[in-house]
Amino acid sequence: MTSSTTTTASRPVATGTGSRRRRSHVSLWFAVPALAVYAVVVLYPVASGVYLAFTDWNGLSATRAFTGLENLRTFLGDGDAMGALIHQLIIATVFPLIQNVVGLALAVALNSRIKSRYVLRTVFFAPAVMTPIIIAFLWQYIYSTDGTLNTVLGAVGLDGLRQSWLGDPDLALWSIIAVIIWQFTGYAMVIYLAGLQAIPGELLEAAQIDGAGRVTTFVRVVIPLLAPSITINVVLSTIMGLKIFDQVYAMTGGGPGNATQTLTGYQYQQAFTLGNFGYGTTVALVLAAIVSVVAALQYKVLRRNERAAS
Repeated sequence: MTSSTTTTASRPVATGTGSRRRRSHVSLWFAVPALAVYAVVVLYPVASGVYLAFTDWNGLSATRAFTGLENLRTFLGDGDAMGALIHQLIIATVFPLIQNVVGLALAVALNSRIKSRYVLRTVFFAPAVMTPIIIAFLWQYIYSTDGTLNTVLGAVGLDGLRQSWLGDPDLALWSIIAVIIWQFTGYAMVIYLAGLQAIPGELLEAAQIDGAGRVTTFVRVVIPLLAPSITINVVLSTIMGLKIFDQVYAMTGGGPGNATQTLTGYQYQQAFTLGNFGYGTTVALVLAAIVSVVAALQYKVLRRNERAAS
């Protein structure tokens, strides 16, 4: 009697487990086409790029010699590459800092009940959806010697500030950074705005009832609740700064001299202009490693801060 009961009770479990396994196998078969496309479109090019980074291929010849770590040794001793890396790191540091401070300030201002808030949100966000090349050509004209910026400065009596904004090696990189900040500050503003609107009004009212002023409420209540938005914005903007290419290439091509050359531009120059495809791929591989490490560290630190603030 006991044996029969045990056998009867165990059957539904075995049947349910088998059914789940069959459903799992069917689901895997449905995923095969997508995995195959992903392997062809993503994994194979990545694997090919990693292999080419260890060759002397010029991008055209049918032969390519495996050179081991020679390209990496060349990179570490390449003064132009190190200069380009420094420029890229400057952009990736200054751009996220100013973009997030200004983006948060705009979000706080436009989270109020002013009548023009919807129009202003659209105005500030509009540059973020425009093509970087169009933005670059637009600002190339504004920065030109007889362009809009110098004309306005002359009209208000500030002739001493008229500059060759993209022709001066000391100013060119900062002029480009200003354009990137102008273009993407609205992007950060939208993320912060979404975070602000998700904060329950009851918490702000409770803080006011407890006697907290606006500054105290903002620092002690709003900022901790915005921690997830801060994490997203900082990580995304840092990655964007480390990958920036279009604006720099279109506005200065890395010049004057190498004053605005970035690692992304240097990679393009080596691979497609000078025919050093293997070395150019090594530069891209180094940049990908830097982006991965910086993004992972930032995310880990900011997530820890989020948990501490919650």
